Amino acid sequence: MSKKGKVLLAMSGGIDSSIAALLLHEQGWDVVGITMKTWDYASSGGSSKETGCCSLDSINDARLLAVNLGFPHLILDLRNEFDEHVIDNFVKEYLAGRTPNPCVLCNTHIKWAALLKRADMLDCEFIATGHYARIREENNRYVISKGLDQTKDQSYVLWGLTQESLKRTIFPLQNYRKSEIKQMAVDNGYVDLAAKSESYEICFVPDNDYRGFLKRKVDGLDKLVDGGNFVDREGKVLGKHKGFPFYTIGQRKGLEIAVGQPLYVVEILPETNTVVLGTKEDLDLQEMIVGKINLIKYAQLPDNYEALTKIRYKDPGAMASISQINGKLNVLFHTPVSAVAPGQSAVFYEGDDLVGGGIIER
Repeated sequence: MSKKGKVLLAMSGGIDSSIAALLLHEQGWDVVGITMKTWDYASSGGSSKETGCCSLDSINDARLLAVNLGFPHLILDLRNEFDEHVIDNFVKEYLAGRTPNPCVLCNTHIKWAALLKRADMLDCEFIATGHYARIREENNRYVISKGLDQTKDQSYVLWGLTQESLKRTIFPLQNYRKSEIKQMAVDNGYVDLAAKSESYEICFVPDNDYRGFLKRKVDGLDKLVDGGNFVDREGKVLGKHKGFPFYTIGQRKGLEIAVGQPLYVVEILPETNTVVLGTKEDLDLQEMIVGKINLIKYAQLPDNYEALTKIRYKDPGAMASISQINGKLNVLFHTPVSAVAPGQSAVFYEGDDLVGGGIIER
């Protein structure tokens, strides 16, 4: 029996989860590794070579590491659940004129839900992942903070996790920087791991062509939506577009329209297959409504609350006054922010602490 207890570790075959396995093993945990297969790119009609966490090579890499360290490794096929909860939502959101964030849904409804269910079946008290984020208990709440290496911080995509999930979660990499993890891999003889390239695309769109993905998932989509109007803020027709699902708020490139000044997508109207274009200044907004909220640091936001608010993963954030009304958040930025996209996640921070998040409605 291990000194620390039994933990179920999500293993992608990449460097982060592999070194997480090494750390847990060295710390005396009784580790069980599990690799979740969530998608099959070949079946979706893509032409790119299968890469990343769901490829056969990655699954084999995870299994080999587990064998070398002497702990069991399982493979869990979650393709049906992933297709139902993540991919279907991804398609529906674009068809509704919004820009989805599938990684948040995957973490909340697929990875953590699946891990906790299997942890119970395997008598594992805890689950662990290779995310760069920190977790602690404070005031009877489990709080997520930004990872020590803020260039790799992944707290933004974890805002949907519940207190019950966090209570049983371990982030073995929380006190390490990426450079230290790479050096640890080299020092322990895993040179190939340290040399592995990292993918930043959506896992089920590895060629980064979400428009092609939508066309493959929805028969005849391009014909159904082709030929809608580009209009300006006053409704004047500026030209024809290729279909509203193929554009995102803030987009400038690929519009194939010239009017003598740079134009950006400022609004998408799916009901009429219309894409509204405007200037860079037209993208600025000072207020937004956020729904489907999940609070982490507090059970309820304090009165007159202010927090740094991020509207996309790489956004540095902007200060905003936040009020909670009828289950939604009204967010008033202190200065206007650009390209607020409905469907994306709004995530709130207090220093390094993740306060919570939600889905931008408007």
